[in-house]
Amino acid sequence: MRQYFFFLAILLIPLLPGCASTGSIADDDPLEPINRAMFAVHQPLETYVARPIADVYETVTPSVARQAVTNFFNNIDDFFSGVSGLLQGNLDSAGHDFGRVIVNTSFGLAGLIDFASDADIPRGGQDFGLLLAHWGIGPRPYLFIPLLGPTTLRDGIGGFAQGSASPISWYVDDKSIRWRNALWGLHAVDGMSSGIKLLNTVDSAAIDRYTFIRSAYLQRRAHQANDDSYRRAIFDDVDFDHE
Repeated sequence: MRQYFFFLAILLIPLLPGCASTGSIADDDPLEPINRAMFAVHQPLETYVARPIADVYETVTPSVARQAVTNFFNNIDDFFSGVSGLLQGNLDSAGHDFGRVIVNTSFGLAGLIDFASDADIPRGGQDFGLLLAHWGIGPRPYLFIPLLGPTTLRDGIGGFAQGSASPISWYVDDKSIRWRNALWGLHAVDGMSSGIKLLNTVDSAAIDRYTFIRSAYLQRRAHQANDDSYRRAIFDDVDFDHE
């Protein structure tokens, strides 16, 4: 799936010069007809694929195990957040992230237990998309990918690079390929479980679901790319921790 999006992003690069927006950040959607068509494809997939998978996962998996899975993948994200912060020259943020990784990997069973949060070590929340933003690369165009959800060309390329560099993607033989695929599958299911809670919030608040999701995503990423006020962006006050 990541490879598919990467090639899609490459195909869209020639469109970038014509993607300047005259509206607000939340309305910056030069490919809206295509994106709405993809959103129409996404909705039945969400209803009949993603939601049932998430429901089964939450039913058969104890909450403590689901939290451990989330912590494990968050630990990997913290490492890349540290790399991103370091390459942006934000040494304090990078130090906190690398500190989290050291604590959780060493004492938290490879990140399954989040001791760093209990110790009040802050999470930087950076990624390679934000690194590209720091280097002056604009986000356009906005894209909606069925099942993957909202993104931009910049965030998609950053996400692909980060996913490709992840230790989950490393393999040396057929057995490790099976482990890699299983871990990516678990990561996807865990993401679906968290994402469905977010979508339930959207469903209760949105008149035009597509516009609401686009606006929330673009505004949040704009805040993240520019200043620390992203911590007060849409949905940050919603608790999506596993129950």
